[in-house]
Amino acid sequence: MFDHPDFDAHEKVLFVNDAATGLRAIIAVHSTALGAAAGGCRLWSYAADADALTDALRLSRGMSYKNAMADLPMGGGKSVILGPVASEKREAVLEAFGRAVDTLSGQYITAEDVGVSVADMQIVARTTKHVSGLSAAAGKSGGDPSPFTARGVRVGIESAVRARLGRTELAGLSVAVQGLGHVGMYLCQELNEMGANLIVADINPARVSEAQMRFGAVGVSVDDILTQPVDVVAPCALGGTITEYVARYIRASVVAGAANNQLLTAEAGRILGERGVLYAPDYVINAGGIIMVQGEISGDNDADLIRARVDAIGPRLDAIFATAKSDNVITNEVADSMARVKLDAARRMRARIAA
Repeated sequence: MFDHPDFDAHEKVLFVNDAATGLRAIIAVHSTALGAAAGGCRLWSYAADADALTDALRLSRGMSYKNAMADLPMGGGKSVILGPVASEKREAVLEAFGRAVDTLSGQYITAEDVGVSVADMQIVARTTKHVSGLSAAAGKSGGDPSPFTARGVRVGIESAVRARLGRTELAGLSVAVQGLGHVGMYLCQELNEMGANLIVADINPARVSEAQMRFGAVGVSVDDILTQPVDVVAPCALGGTITEYVARYIRASVVAGAANNQLLTAEAGRILGERGVLYAPDYVINAGGIIMVQGEISGDNDADLIRARVDAIGPRLDAIFATAKSDNVITNEVADSMARVKLDAARRMRARIAA
């Protein structure tokens, strides 16, 4: 594993095999320099076990960068449960996963992600207290972080179209949304309320039909969604969809979506930059959910305050876009550099305190 191309000085990687329930999972803790590693749990059926490890390593590193860039007192971690999980075993598997999280004694705090719901996290909470995204009290944020993620992406799209297109509003903007899960559908709602025109795609035809009915969206094939002639492409499905090939044929002026690890390779980002396509670094624009989760963990989760913190994603992207333009550097490299500076400073501070 130490030679894995996505191993990035991760502090801890836990492989879990629970024979009694059939749970197979990986928990990756990338960094605790800024605090306990926080990041969701993904349940997915991978083509190969090695793909699950790659996902955990990349996603956990992305969470370190995301939390650092959002100025949150949390490190980065992620977990994946290898599917499929039979419905009759799901409860036992989730309880076993909670026990595995608990062995880390608070070094990792889990929450929902792709394939995992708030109800699932409530089951996980039976066997560990190191879980968030459970419920919301009146006037407080909590529960499903998806609406906050979507809000942050909408704010980020506003920033990106100002920088790239000189537009100050979303009315009449054309946006292609790839993936209509919780976040993708909430994003469609946000964009529709602002007057944007939507083109959508999802592997589930029922989700496409719902978006068509609720938002007047136009449905297209999942194979064609990323190359639609639109103003903005918003990847909201799994990561790695912006390959070098796709980057060469995207016809949008902006790529700004909710998915993690949207760029399959660094070269894909360079191709976008060379073609004048403005890329909103994913772990900056999609931080709304973890901002909500951190508020829930700390107890500082007044709903208005959390929304204000999510809205700060816009100015943060404004600064990245301005630096990229002035220094003639692509946006993902600017964001990566800024995140590493923050993490390195935190590591040095922690080392001084320990000494």
